[in-house]
Amino acid sequence: MNADNNKNGYSRRKFIKNTGGTVLSGGLLLAFPLKLNAESVKKQSGITASPTDAPRVERIAADPRNIPAPIKRSTPKTHTITLESKDLIAEIEDGVQFKYMTYGGQVPGPMIRVRQGDTIILTFKNNSNNTVIHNVDFHAVYGTGGGSDATTCPPGMSRTIKFKVLYPEAFIYHCAVPNLDMHISSGMFGMILVEPPEGLPEVDHEFYFGQHEVYTDKKAGEKGMHNFNMESMEDENPTYVLLNGAKYAITEKRYGTLNVKRDETARIFLVTGGPNLTCNFHPIGNVWTKSWREGAIAGHPERYVQTCHVPPGSCGIFEMEFPVPSTIKLVDHALSRVARKGMMATITVAGEERPELFATDL
Repeated sequence: MNADNNKNGYSRRKFIKNTGGTVLSGGLLLAFPLKLNAESVKKQSGITASPTDAPRVERIAADPRNIPAPIKRSTPKTHTITLESKDLIAEIEDGVQFKYMTYGGQVPGPMIRVRQGDTIILTFKNNSNNTVIHNVDFHAVYGTGGGSDATTCPPGMSRTIKFKVLYPEAFIYHCAVPNLDMHISSGMFGMILVEPPEGLPEVDHEFYFGQHEVYTDKKAGEKGMHNFNMESMEDENPTYVLLNGAKYAITEKRYGTLNVKRDETARIFLVTGGPNLTCNFHPIGNVWTKSWREGAIAGHPERYVQTCHVPPGSCGIFEMEFPVPSTIKLVDHALSRVARKGMMATITVAGEERPELFATDL
C-alpha cells in the first residue's frame, strides 16, 4: 500500500494539510495552536472558497417524530451503536445551499435513548467522503473529553468506546475537535436521553428538536452557495438561527407541521447546539405544563412555564397539553430570530372548539 494513502483512498498528506497535524511512525500527533484565529481554523478545517466537495441531499432537517420509543424494561441492557459523521450539502431555505457537518446525515443528530445503568458500546465512524477530522463528546460520559479524545479520527476511519450511563438526564453530544464551534454550528450535535429506572410519564406524542445558529458569507435569503464565515461566528452574529437545520423546517412552509388532537399530550425534547446563543424556548398560544430545565429529569418539574432558557451545550424536556384546537408556534422568544433568521416550528391541534376556554368573533 502506498504510504501516503490509506485503504479508503484518503490522502495522508491531505489529512495533515487539513488538520495541521504531523504523522510519526504511523501514529497521529495533532499540532493545533492553543489560540485559534479565523484563518488558522479555516485552514485546519479544510474550508475552501467553494465547499462543493460533499454529496448533496434534498433534506437535512431531522423529522421530530423519528425517535426511539419510551423504555419499558426494568433491567439494564448493553447497546451496540454506530454513529457516523457525514458532511453534506443541502438547502437552508429555497435556493440557499450550505455545507453541513452532521451525525447520521441529519440535524440534529439521531436521538439516542437508553436507561440509567445501561452500557453502550459506541463506534464512531468518520465517513470517507468527509475531508476533516471529527469526533463525538457525550455529556453523559464519565471520561476524558466525554469520549472525544478516544473517538477522534480522520475520514474513512472509525473508533470504538464503551461506557456506562450512571445518571439520568437529557444530554447533548457534539463534535469536539479544536475548531468545535464551527463544526457544531454546521450541525454536529444531538441528544442522548438517559431515562430513570422508572421511565417517563406516558404521553400521546414525543417530538425532538435541535436549535443552532449558522454563520455564512452572504445575507439570509441570498441565492447560491453560502460558505462558512468564521469572522461572523467570532462576533456571534449569525445569518440564520434554525430549528432542525433549516429555515422554518417543521412548518407548512417547508416540510409540514406536526399534528395532534385536542386533549392529547406531548413531550418536547430540545437540544441547543449553539455554539453561542441561548434558546428562549416558548410555545406561542400555549405553555409548558411541565418543564425540566437542563433536561434534569431526576428532579421535580416546574409547572406552567411560559419561556425557558436552554443554553448552548444543554437540553430541555417539556410537556404540553392541548385543550383547544389551534396552531402553536414553537419559537425562540428573541423574536428577531423568528422573524428574520428562520427559527420556528408549528404544531397543529385538531378538534372541536371549546368556546368556554377560547372564543372569537364575539
